[in-house]
Amino acid sequence: MQESKPIAKKRLASQQNRSVENKISCPHRKKCGGCQLQNLSYERQLSFKQVKVIKLLGRYHHVCEIIGMKNPYHYRNKVQAAFGERQGQIISGVYQSSTHNIVPVDSCMIEDQKADEIIVTIRKLLKSFKLRAFNDVSMKGFLRHVLIKRGFSSGEIMVVLVTAVSDFPKQSQFVNALIGRHPEITTIVQNINNKRTSLVLGEQSRVLYGSGYIEEDLCEMRFRISPKAFYQINPVQTEVLYKKAIEYADLTGNETVLDAYCGTGTIGIFASKNAKKVTGVELNPDAISDAEINAGLNNVANIEFVCADAGKFMVEAANFGAEYDVVIMDPPRAGASLEFLRSLVTLAPKKVVYISCNPETQARDLSFLTRKGYKVRKIQPVDMFPHTEHVETVVLLSRQETSKK
Repeated sequence: MQESKPIAKKRLASQQNRSVENKISCPHRKKCGGCQLQNLSYERQLSFKQVKVIKLLGRYHHVCEIIGMKNPYHYRNKVQAAFGERQGQIISGVYQSSTHNIVPVDSCMIEDQKADEIIVTIRKLLKSFKLRAFNDVSMKGFLRHVLIKRGFSSGEIMVVLVTAVSDFPKQSQFVNALIGRHPEITTIVQNINNKRTSLVLGEQSRVLYGSGYIEEDLCEMRFRISPKAFYQINPVQTEVLYKKAIEYADLTGNETVLDAYCGTGTIGIFASKNAKKVTGVELNPDAISDAEINAGLNNVANIEFVCADAGKFMVEAANFGAEYDVVIMDPPRAGASLEFLRSLVTLAPKKVVYISCNPETQARDLSFLTRKGYKVRKIQPVDMFPHTEHVETVVLLSRQETSKK
């Protein structure tokens, strides 16, 4: 039975008064703004997030205790740095929260340490090769961003150099110098972004070294990661999150499953081991390409992928009378669209496993679904982003038999 809110808050408040051990001070915290909870011990951060989820979702069902990390530092396998110039010197770092001002950072407590080292090396190489950092006011300069993705399990490292122009002076020498200093790099890609935009990556890319992608192991399966495709940034907690989602789906081998917002197909491929058939839907064509390759890498034959907007796909599926036993949905922070939710109700799957990185929009969507014949059965928070205010949640809903048409 769910604790009353006053009791839960009192219990969690008492936890917050415990030792503030495992709190590491970051010199960039006040300027960066990325780690909003960095002033709290990790135990108090988890308590804060538990209360947050109870406040937002507790009215639907008991909220299980949040699953935290044993080592909540340097967990980000994706690191990106903005480049610019200040007083004639090249700087690299992160944008200050809600601004376009670069906070110079050499080392971050939540980013992969090797990725940070590579970024510092690139900054030094720019100077030695007389290459300029990009100026977003004058729209002049060469390097805009550096994006690094690292496979924590495989050890493979991808470096993406985002440039404002396609011409790369002394390209071979630069690449050789970078590989010479960091031989662990397995591929280097140049991405060209010549538009006045806040988006990091442009449309055109070319491989300068290696294969142009990396591979990573997750839940004993192999996945390909390309520069543009989405992949969860915390591999340790991703396994926790996805295993919980599959546990909630409770597949027996006879179900048809729809994986909405499927990305590179990770969770759909996991589900395929215990499902009759899985359909993955994703709008990003690069992610779909990776998803199809990932299915092949893992010898999965009972899954298909569709490149489409998840909401529109659901509408068409409902109109054609498609049937799915389980829908797994992992929408962006904005949550699911109203047309998606209406179509979900029309499809009437027996179970819905709703993964969310924003419990506020998830609460809104649960309000709709519970008014349309679904009941929340389980709620599990997972701390995917330690030291930040963000929290991931997995919710299981099932269709009440009285609502079946």
